[in-house]
Amino acid sequence: MPLTKTTIVSSTLVAALAVCSVTSSPAGPQSEFKNLRVLPRNVSSKTLQSIMIDDFEDGLGVACSFCHAEQKGSHKLDYASDAKPEKSIARNMMRMTLKLNARYFQVHRPGLGDPGLVITCATCHQGKPRPDLSAEGQ
Repeated sequence: MPLTKTTIVSSTLVAALAVCSVTSSPAGPQSEFKNLRVLPRNVSSKTLQSIMIDDFEDGLGVACSFCHAEQKGSHKLDYASDAKPEKSIARNMMRMTLKLNARYFQVHRPGLGDPGLVITCATCHQGKPRPDLSAEGQ
């Protein structure tokens, strides 16, 4: 059975999340994920994986390394790092989609990955890293 890009990326993300959970400190009710600024600090591994695969991989057609920098001296991704500007842009876009859903579509307390969202990353990106603005104003 041939491996698809989605299977490989999903497996890699699951492995990375598993490593993060094993190495996280057991003291206190801290989140196993570091540097979350838009997503809830108590997001589950399953929800985070779904958001990353459905919203970013599928919605923008990108892999994890599009927003996440590599660890120094390694090819492993440093998910907490803010070294890549794409990560900041993604955060701003997440905030924008949540505000649009709340303000114009009356989605009560919208959250990334919620099935009731009207506006998502894919609305504008349509599977591309950058939205096609050529049809703007038509």
